Amino acid sequence: MDHHDIHALRILEEIEKDSSQSQRDLARKLNISLGLVNSFIKRLAHKGYFKITTIPKNRATYILTPKGFSEKTRLTYEFIQYSFRFYKTARRKLTTLLGTLENDGVKTLILYGASDLAEIAYVSLKETSLELVGIVDDFKCGEKFLGLTIMHPSILTRFKYDKVIVTSISSRDAIYENLVKLNVPETKISWLE
Repeated sequence: MDHHDIHALRILEEIEKDSSQSQRDLARKLNISLGLVNSFIKRLAHKGYFKITTIPKNRATYILTPKGFSEKTRLTYEFIQYSFRFYKTARRKLTTLLGTLENDGVKTLILYGASDLAEIAYVSLKETSLELVGIVDDFKCGEKFLGLTIMHPSILTRFKYDKVIVTSISSRDAIYENLVKLNVPETKISWLE
């Protein structure tokens, strides 16, 4: 399942919930650009997944068609399958990585990135003697995640830990640059391949 299918599914779900949402509302809810929402709306309407009415004249309403309901169901099924494969693969890789770290004498670690992958890492950690001492994320500072408050990566300069496991699914290069700027030794960084 690619990003286009995920965006299409999310748009169809939102339209089913509230048919009178503006494209701006959809863009905000889905955290994608207004132009991208507009492009998806046009493409999905062209495929016959919903109809667009403009009553009153200044407000668009989207009506999901039977074909749209069918497509939403198909995409939902694909997304569940994709999520299950992602979970199984991530769990296997994390179990291997954490076992290696534990065998190497690592005791404490920090997760870099409050993501679905971090949740899977948290579950996997419960099967080891490793201790999670913090979660850092460039964009979610102050939020709660897995019972911990997410901290800014700058704390890595004054926090005691043995390893940082990168659990962010955003740009690997940007995270690496950030870790280098924070003088985190490469030997303390673990990436999930």
